[in-house]
Amino acid sequence: MEKEIAENRHFIIKEENEVACTFALTFNDLIIWKEASKNPAVYLHRIATNPKFRGQSYVKKIVEWVKEYAKENGKKYIRLDTHSGNERINKYYTSCGFDYKGISTIEWKNELPKHYKEGSFSLFEIKL
Repeated sequence: MEKEIAENRHFIIKEENEVACTFALTFNDLIIWKEASKNPAVYLHRIATNPKFRGQSYVKKIVEWVKEYAKENGKKYIRLDTHSGNERINKYYTSCGFDYKGISTIEWKNELPKHYKEGSFSLFEIKL
């Protein structure tokens, strides 16, 4: 996270001086998106909403902001992924405008972050 903050890629949404939601952005995700990562895209990572603020459609608000951010940075897609097998979150992401693009599997290696250890990720994309 420190690197993301230093590179202005980590964002916080505040409500009345309280953190309501956080997320990070990157312009590449070769590990999960493989060949498709060659396309000009913005990747959303680690969206987390404070339980006190759930139900306020922060992902939809983030998507609207990221659409403009992506266009300003010459990107044609907004993408995100989540661990496979959670139908509830899959439906939520499609309700936020994402198209389900299938599943990506990776072989976990020690140098990868631990959250990649599951190895199977559902892919979602918005084409701008």
